[in-house]
Amino acid sequence: MIYEFHTAEDVLKLTHQFKLPISEIAKRYEGERSGKSMVAVRNKMKQTRDVMYSAVKKGIKSTEKSPLKITGGDAKKIYDSLKNLKDMMGNKLTVRAMAYATAVGEQNACMQRIVAFPTAGGSGVVPGVLFSAAEHFKAGKRKLIRGMFTASATGLIIAYGATLSAAKGGCQAEVGAAVAMAAAGLTEMRGGTPKQCFDAAAIGLKSYLGLACDPLGGLVEVPCIKRNAIGTQVAIGASDMVMAKVISFVPFDEVVQAMQNIAQIMSPKLRETALGGLAVTKTGNMIKQKLGLKITTEL
Repeated sequence: MIYEFHTAEDVLKLTHQFKLPISEIAKRYEGERSGKSMVAVRNKMKQTRDVMYSAVKKGIKSTEKSPLKITGGDAKKIYDSLKNLKDMMGNKLTVRAMAYATAVGEQNACMQRIVAFPTAGGSGVVPGVLFSAAEHFKAGKRKLIRGMFTASATGLIIAYGATLSAAKGGCQAEVGAAVAMAAAGLTEMRGGTPKQCFDAAAIGLKSYLGLACDPLGGLVEVPCIKRNAIGTQVAIGASDMVMAKVISFVPFDEVVQAMQNIAQIMSPKLRETALGGLAVTKTGNMIKQKLGLKITTEL
């Protein structure tokens, strides 16, 4: 295939060869891989965008609690704070991004429809960042779609070089990957170069290397949802850094290799098993008891 890639270096060569942005390389790669037309590929991404948007819009209005009542309603609280930002340190872009990311996570916890982009556990960061940014820029839907394609290419590189599974790599593989994807997508939306997109992805992912996956009761709720919300701020910050001409000293491909190395040596107790970290606190074991799971030694 002409547009096939496995690494950021591959993508950068293609963008240079064809004088195209990452988003266009990603779109053409998908067309080659799937045998679908460019129109069909773009329409599929539009469908993905629409499902994401629906989850966001439902979530920021919802006060519904998850079945165990441990999450729900926080997206509305954050979004409502936009009406009066004098008590907030963030601006409309950053606060709205947190609200949107939280909304997606809470919709997932309430068994509603979301897009696992890249996974259910990391599904809030990309829509949180890219949708909020699109509103901030007053950008057309075309710019948002470009950001999503660039985010997709970034996630695919992580999947090829490491993993997107918290069961294999901890939360660095889910929220960390989502942060890298969002940072790259946002940077393209802002007019950054392909190299700047991957520098932003590298800075974002470096900040999440080694992050444990220690959900209470093994549920994708606590601390997953709030990690997504905070992840939006890291992605935006990483993009800001590269737009200020900061570069990542370690290339993105090497950061992905480091992530895989950490995944291989990370204790299984910190990889979505609920056998370590927050999952074995007093509060964590309380949730296990409610679920009828075996209680582990408390911290």
